[in-house]
Amino acid sequence: MRVELLSYTPEPDLIVFIAARLCYSSLEIERIKSEFYEKPDYPRKLLSNLIEKGHHSVLEHASFTFYIEGISRITTHQLVRHRIASYSQQSQRYVKLGDKWGTFVVPDSLKDVPEVRDFMKASLKLYQKLVDEGIPREDARYVLSQGITSRIIVTMNARELRHFFSLRLHPSAQWEIRDLARRMLNLVKDKAPIIFADICEKYLKEEK
Repeated sequence: MRVELLSYTPEPDLIVFIAARLCYSSLEIERIKSEFYEKPDYPRKLLSNLIEKGHHSVLEHASFTFYIEGISRITTHQLVRHRIASYSQQSQRYVKLGDKWGTFVVPDSLKDVPEVRDFMKASLKLYQKLVDEGIPREDARYVLSQGITSRIIVTMNARELRHFFSLRLHPSAQWEIRDLARRMLNLVKDKAPIIFADICEKYLKEEK
């Protein structure tokens, strides 16, 4: 699996702090900005308090865009259930699957079962045969294993990203999407150390 942070709101902690401070202050915007740098402990305390109290709308002003490759179709089906997000996924209708875009995700529990890989390879071989014979790709793809990999671009604001992490880093989440969520969190933790501080403390502390 490959996960890359393509873009994000510059200084997301600052943007969210400004939004939060504006709600409760009559200060000019320039003064609010300066507070962020002049009082380093204050932004952390303010945002932590707002997150704890559930004032999460201010988090929506910061967003993050990820490129994800080598993730199974099984897991992208779970990912797109997070509805407050934007997705652009590689189409199986228009992209012919082959040597480059025709790999599979195999769970550790199935890696020692030879029939599994044989089945996956056979499904791709049959798919390619059908396409070569003129069957539309949108129909030929029905024979593919759900473990086949895909590519997707995902954009979430910080509020939804926190919600995603809270669900998909939980021990009860499926292993592949937990791996994805952990990689995503590792990419944003230094970009927005205040926004994701509690999430990192809860789920990444074993890596310290």
